[in-house]
Amino acid sequence: MIYSIPNIISLLRVAIAPVFYLLMIMNNTASTRIACGLFIAGAITDYLDGWLARNVYGVTSVGKFVDPLADKIFTTAAFMAFVHLGIVELWMVIIIIVRDFGTTFLRLFAVNNKHTISTSRSAQWKTFLQMVFIVYVLILLLLRDIYFLKIPSANVTDLIYSDFSYYMMLFITLLTLWTAVEYLIKNRCLFTRKVDNKQNVINEENY
Repeated sequence: MIYSIPNIISLLRVAIAPVFYLLMIMNNTASTRIACGLFIAGAITDYLDGWLARNVYGVTSVGKFVDPLADKIFTTAAFMAFVHLGIVELWMVIIIIVRDFGTTFLRLFAVNNKHTISTSRSAQWKTFLQMVFIVYVLILLLLRDIYFLKIPSANVTDLIYSDFSYYMMLFITLLTLWTAVEYLIKNRCLFTRKVDNKQNVINEENY
C-alpha cells in the first residue's frame, strides 16, 4: 500500500530533494547550512522508514521500490548540486544516475516477473562510498564557512576541488559502472526468461 507510514516517509525524502538542491546551488553560508540540515533530516527518514517497515508495518513490494527510489532521487540531487558547483564532472554523475535508476526499475521488472534480485556486496560498498563522498563534501563546505575555527577558507576550497576529491569520485564512478555490469550478468536469466515467455506466446498464437 503506497500510503502506509513508511512509504509516506520515503516520499517525504523525495520532496526534500529539490529543496536541498536549490539551497546547495545558492552556495552561500546560510543556504549551505540549511541544506546540510535537510540532508541530515533525509538520512533520518531513510533510517526511520526502514525501521518502521521491518518492525511495525511490514515490508511491502511497494516499499521495496519506493524506498530505494527515494534514496536515488536524494543522492542525485546532491550529485547534481556538486556538478553545478564544479566539484564533480557531469559525465560521472550521468553514469551514476543511469546505473542507479536503471537497477531500481530492474528490480520493479523483476518483481513483476516473480524474480528476486539480491543486493551484491560491491553494490553495498557503492552505496556506502557515495554517501561518504556526499558527507565529505558537505562537511568541507560547512568548514569553509565556519570562520571562528580559523581554518583558511582557501585551504578548504582547495581540498574540495583537489585531485583527491576528483579521484575519489572517479573510483566511485568506476565501481558504480562495475555494479551495473554485475547486475546484468547475475540477472541475465530474467531477460532470457522474458524472451522465452514471449516465444511461447507466439507459438500458442500460431496454434
